[in-house]
Amino acid sequence: MEEKKGALCHVSLFLLLVGGLNWGLAGLGMLFGGNWNVVNLLLGSWPTVEAIVYLLVGLAALKVIVMMLAGKKACM
Repeated sequence: MEEKKGALCHVSLFLLLVGGLNWGLAGLGMLFGGNWNVVNLLLGSWPTVEAIVYLLVGLAALKVIVMMLAGKKACM
């Protein structure tokens, strides 16, 4: 069970990093007049897959928030 929990933890952190960097780049792109949304640039021709990536990033954030509110470490 620990291995699965560790893997889920690593995937959640990876998705949060991807999402955070993507939001930062998207914001910079808006300020400098370009599209720097990496997820959109890579998956824009597949809107369903792009939406799934955004959904997974949101679920990863929700998982970390719930664990923090429960007083547990987000990852071990």
